[in-house]
Formats: sequence, C-alpha cells, structure tokens
Amino acid sequence: MHIVLHEPEIPSNTGNIGRTCVATGTVLHLIRPLGFSLSEKALKRAGLDYWKDLDVRVYEDFEDFLAKNPGAHIYMATTKAHQTYAEVTYGPDDYIMFGKETAGIPEEILVNHEKDCIRIPMKDDYRSLNLSNAAAIILYEALRQQDFRELREYSELHRLTWKKEPAGPA
Repeated sequence: MHIVLHEPEIPSNTGNIGRTCVATGTVLHLIRPLGFSLSEKALKRAGLDYWKDLDVRVYEDFEDFLAKNPGAHIYMATTKAHQTYAEVTYGPDDYIMFGKETAGIPEEILVNHEKDCIRIPMKDDYRSLNLSNAAAIILYEALRQQDFRELREYSELHRLTWKKEPAGPA
C-alpha cells in the first residue's frame, strides 16, 4: 500500500503517519511544499525510532508524483466525496492520498479524480478528523480487505500470559 501526503503542514502528523507506515509495510509519499523540514525534531519524535526504517519518497509537486508513479490508482480522501472509504475495494498497490491539514486536497486535483474520492463519515457539525487518525482509519480498512497480508500473525512472542488466581471458597 501507499500513503500520499499532499503538502503536509504539521510535522507530528507526518511523523505519526510515518510510524503507521513502517508498522504496516506501507510506502509514504510526500509532495512538496512541506510545512516543515524532514530533519525536524517533532517529525522524528512522533515517528520515534521507526523513521530510519520508513520507505519515504519526496516529490516536487503533484505532477512530479504522477510522472514518477505512472498508472497509480489513487484514492483521494476528502470530506467532499460521495462514497465512504468502506464502500470501495482496495488493491495491494493502491495509493491513498490526503491533503494538507488546513485545506485538504486542492479542488483542481479532486475534479479529475471524482470517482476515486472517499470520505470518512462524521457529524455535520465538524470539519474533519486529525490527519494521522484519518490515514490510519482508511489504511487499516484497505489492509483488512486484503486479510492483513504481509503483516505479522499472532505469535507466542506477543501473547499475553494470564495468571490464574487460585480458586477460593465459593
């Protein structure tokens, strides 16, 4: 899977998304301009020690992204979409794109991809969810649809050991 952030502004959101990408084997694509430096401490703090393991690719603009990823099937997350993120079928090589925190994906991009626009349902009174939460919600639905292929199965290493209390008088 691929997560694309179009002009992200907040380093901690990008760091959190980067951490989620590492944990799921997802590639992170960043489209400039970025609202921060990739060496920024807040970005690395949110991504913890996972940032070094992240497959991150940076592009000058949306056209550069398209040129370097020809034929990419891109779902675009926007509050303006007619269909929800759960109403589409994701493939293992699909891209899920999110816009900047303050403005979303620009209209001039959305109009050319209307059939691939998706939204997360929420109450009318609210504008949007936090970017890193939205990315995790949609990414995990896409991974669920693929039976979480490539992700770690339940293992003895991570199994909780439950201590049984001795049976007392009843």
